[in-house]
Amino acid sequence: MTHQEKLTAIRNQMKADNVQAYIIPSADPHISEYLPKHYKCIPFASGFSGSAGTLVITQEHAGLWTDFRYFEQAAEELKDTGFELMKQKVQHAPEYIQWLTEKLGKDATVAADDKLLSILLGELLGQKLAAKGIALISKDYLSPIWENRPALPAEKAYLIEDQHTGQSVKAKLEQVRLVLQQQGASQHLISSLDDLAWLFNIRGKDVNYNPVVLSFALLSQDQAVLYIDENKLSTLEKETLAKSGVMVLPYQDIEQAISGIPANNSILIDPKRNCFAFYKLIPSTVKIIKDTNPSTNLKAVKNETELANTRTAMLKDGVAITRFLKWLSENIGKSTITELSAAAQLRKFRQQQEGFIGDSFTTISAYKAHGALPHYSASEKSNVEVKAEGLFLVDSGGQYFYGTTDITRTIPMGNNTEEEKTDYTLVLKGMIEGCKIRFPKGTCGYQIDAITRKPLWDYAINYGHGTGHGVGYFLNVHEGPQVFNPTANPVPVELGMITSVEPGVYRPGKHGIRIENLVNTIKDTSNDFNDFYAFECLTIAPISTKILKKELLEQTQLEWLNNYNTAVFEKLSPLLTIDEAAWLKTETKAI
Repeated sequence: MTHQEKLTAIRNQMKADNVQAYIIPSADPHISEYLPKHYKCIPFASGFSGSAGTLVITQEHAGLWTDFRYFEQAAEELKDTGFELMKQKVQHAPEYIQWLTEKLGKDATVAADDKLLSILLGELLGQKLAAKGIALISKDYLSPIWENRPALPAEKAYLIEDQHTGQSVKAKLEQVRLVLQQQGASQHLISSLDDLAWLFNIRGKDVNYNPVVLSFALLSQDQAVLYIDENKLSTLEKETLAKSGVMVLPYQDIEQAISGIPANNSILIDPKRNCFAFYKLIPSTVKIIKDTNPSTNLKAVKNETELANTRTAMLKDGVAITRFLKWLSENIGKSTITELSAAAQLRKFRQQQEGFIGDSFTTISAYKAHGALPHYSASEKSNVEVKAEGLFLVDSGGQYFYGTTDITRTIPMGNNTEEEKTDYTLVLKGMIEGCKIRFPKGTCGYQIDAITRKPLWDYAINYGHGTGHGVGYFLNVHEGPQVFNPTANPVPVELGMITSVEPGVYRPGKHGIRIENLVNTIKDTSNDFNDFYAFECLTIAPISTKILKKELLEQTQLEWLNNYNTAVFEKLSPLLTIDEAAWLKTETKAI
């Protein structure tokens, strides 16, 4: 079926049910950011392959709501599909809801699959539509027309030993149960895959780039049940979990378990990380407590084992990045290098590192104007040659046993313009400010975000994405609850949290610049005013100074940059060949 034919088939079902609008979000019953193929509903229906968006279909209109990161990609991919790009003003905001309330009349009906809506979104949608006299029902119009739909992944899962996680499953369950006790909850439902992976020290291959396993869990004070395809675990692994007090039951049994929660119980459920369909299954006799999963907060604060292993992963990643940068500098102009071949070469250097198991996300290998698309993904169609001029942005990461990396470097290729030099310097100033900040305990991400943006704001320049996101431990490269963005998210930046610092400048049709390090929150000092924290830079890779406008840097910023590059050389050179170390010494020379 073509996308036009799929659209017609969906509309025919809607007409039969007297449904005026159908919503298809980018989600699964675990409310994941990255989806298994079985739940890639938006690519199936519309052809749009971006990781964020919502489709809304009426009889007269079919639109994709997505943010500025995907405008050019969406415009290209939606050609001749029957879908129109609806440009979102704010990232992750459900702006289509207002559109629906304006377009639909009273007594209209809107349908969506409740398993693909978070509780938060399901309730908001229901309330906003009900206020206009519009009903919301649960329908799945994709399954009936999705021939050869990919099955749920059947890859084997595996358990990580305690010495690699720094904490046993039993100890983690005790921590979670303590929070449940404090909240007055007798039960707790967990659907988010990274929370489950952390809590049960389990990893898998069910989702590209994220080493997670499709599963659910229901906890009480005396029982922990993991709902998972039992074929994913060996008998020995099930026995190991049983010794930690974990019972394993079939994946599909979770719905019956929720429906069967005894009367007068209370359940803690995270409204952002559980689906609306499961929420509706909770018996009316059960008290509902809505709050963040305790594991989300516990997981964000890395223990000493996790931090030590992450530092080792960063060394390995730094070696791979250094070899890539050297290879690029020595081969550009001598042989044909494209965005795709450069990304493949970087992956080869990572594969040479012990413990590397895969990329942590799709590498953004973006030359010149492609760099202005923050989430650009090179394809056979868009792939261009990288030449000895302009700017080349590479945002990439690796999954290692044990540690997750994410790094961006913008590489000056030669003959750079004054605008490129100024923009590069301002982005680096912002990144340095974000990395060298000292801040009082209790500081939140939006405060770090503003400080990082100030060097750009001084020149009336801004960027549309957040400054930073949390990063998991051999887990998802995007992890909460902390985030550095303009939203007044009340989550303080805690000791042991790993977060990215990645300001940027994007000039459509010209270039994009982003420079990113990962940082760990550490103690700085204590005095009469407060406990003060700072950041330890975890990322170990050279930052190019070739096109830097030194006069735009303050002395403290210059000192930070020189100290950072010196530390990069000192840490990486023992792991490199003599030739590689010599190249790195030149690249990290103080300015």
